[in-house]
Amino acid sequence: MRASRLLSILILLQLRQRLTAEELAEEFEVSVRTIYRDIDALSAAGVPVYGDRGPGGGFQLLDGYRTKLTGLDASEAEAMLLIGLPGEAQAMGLGDAATRARNKLLAALPKAGSEEANRIAGRFHLDSRDWYRAARPTPFLSRVARAVLDRRLLTMTYDSWKARADWRVEPLGLVLKAGHWYLVGRGHGKVRIFNISDIQSLALLDEEFERPGDFDLAAWWQTEQARFETELFSEIATLRLSPLGLKRLAALSPRGAAAARSAQIGDDGWALAEIAIENSDHGAREILMIGAEMVILSPANFRERVHALAAGIAALNKGAIG
Repeated sequence: MRASRLLSILILLQLRQRLTAEELAEEFEVSVRTIYRDIDALSAAGVPVYGDRGPGGGFQLLDGYRTKLTGLDASEAEAMLLIGLPGEAQAMGLGDAATRARNKLLAALPKAGSEEANRIAGRFHLDSRDWYRAARPTPFLSRVARAVLDRRLLTMTYDSWKARADWRVEPLGLVLKAGHWYLVGRGHGKVRIFNISDIQSLALLDEEFERPGDFDLAAWWQTEQARFETELFSEIATLRLSPLGLKRLAALSPRGAAAARSAQIGDDGWALAEIAIENSDHGAREILMIGAEMVILSPANFRERVHALAAGIAALNKGAIG
């Protein structure tokens, strides 16, 4: 533990040029006295670190000194792909490792390269969550991530939209989709998707499993996503839309945007468009966001459901007008 902290202190001094004992103590959550002992240990090992007392003082390395001791440990290597997603790295239990790995990468670069990397990092931020949506709690995420990395079997109680059930799962991978974490795992003889937020209880087993060598998580997810969307939105609705209605359709959803792009514009400015819907009820509640800027041509049950919902809204609010 101390050896890791000594190396981290050395790397931070290389990256930030000058740090006070108090700043280092806060960074590593140790006492100031411990930091002074660590600095003495670095000096005894031949590291040219010196300190200035008084206001503006602190520790720094001799000009031009750069360490080559930047090898990544196992946890830091695991966290490499999450360096640009600090929130997600922290949720998976790899936040500290991701920070250490990033510092080691910067320390391995020439000074100009390190400054350029910091400049770029300070100008780009990745936020995986959608607007106006709070993230659902994922208390088991870090343990699921550990199971995925260590190829350990897990058992869990999972609350799906069908029913609550107990599962024994081979965790194959984790996917972050639109702010939600999903476990891809093999359970009951089939590769399935589990929403981490719907896990009610979980236990990691000591038993390991053999991960299929030909399993490609990204390719499998893309194929499964396309299959799911095709099966879920299996009906096609035909609409006639005003210019404003076409704009509202494009803003409705990714499906609406695709429908708007392929719409045929008539001489009168109105557009003919086709959009995939889940069913008449779900589609009606969704399409009402376009308002009175559309005519539903087909299917008939979809048109009737929209009419019934609109009539119900009008009747409910009739007495509130005036």
